Amino acid sequence: MVQTIVKPPTPETIAELKKTIRKLNSKAGQMKMDLHDLAEGLPTDYETLIEEATKTYDIYRQLAELRQQLKTWEESS
Repeated sequence: MVQTIVKPPTPETIAELKKTIRKLNSKAGQMKMDLHDLAEGLPTDYETLIEEATKTYDIYRQLAELRQQLKTWEESS
């Protein structure tokens, strides 16, 4: 069995994660608005709906994972 050693996060890594979350949050907000605009224009460009919805879902899922990681890091510091 391999034992993994996890180092506690440094203040710098926490700050970097917060910066990443802010950037991703901004991008996610823009993607949400783009998806909203696409939905309002239906049936025009319906071919791109699944792709854009998937991208938007993926970025929000990633954002949720990073926020959970930040919460865990902040609780352990």
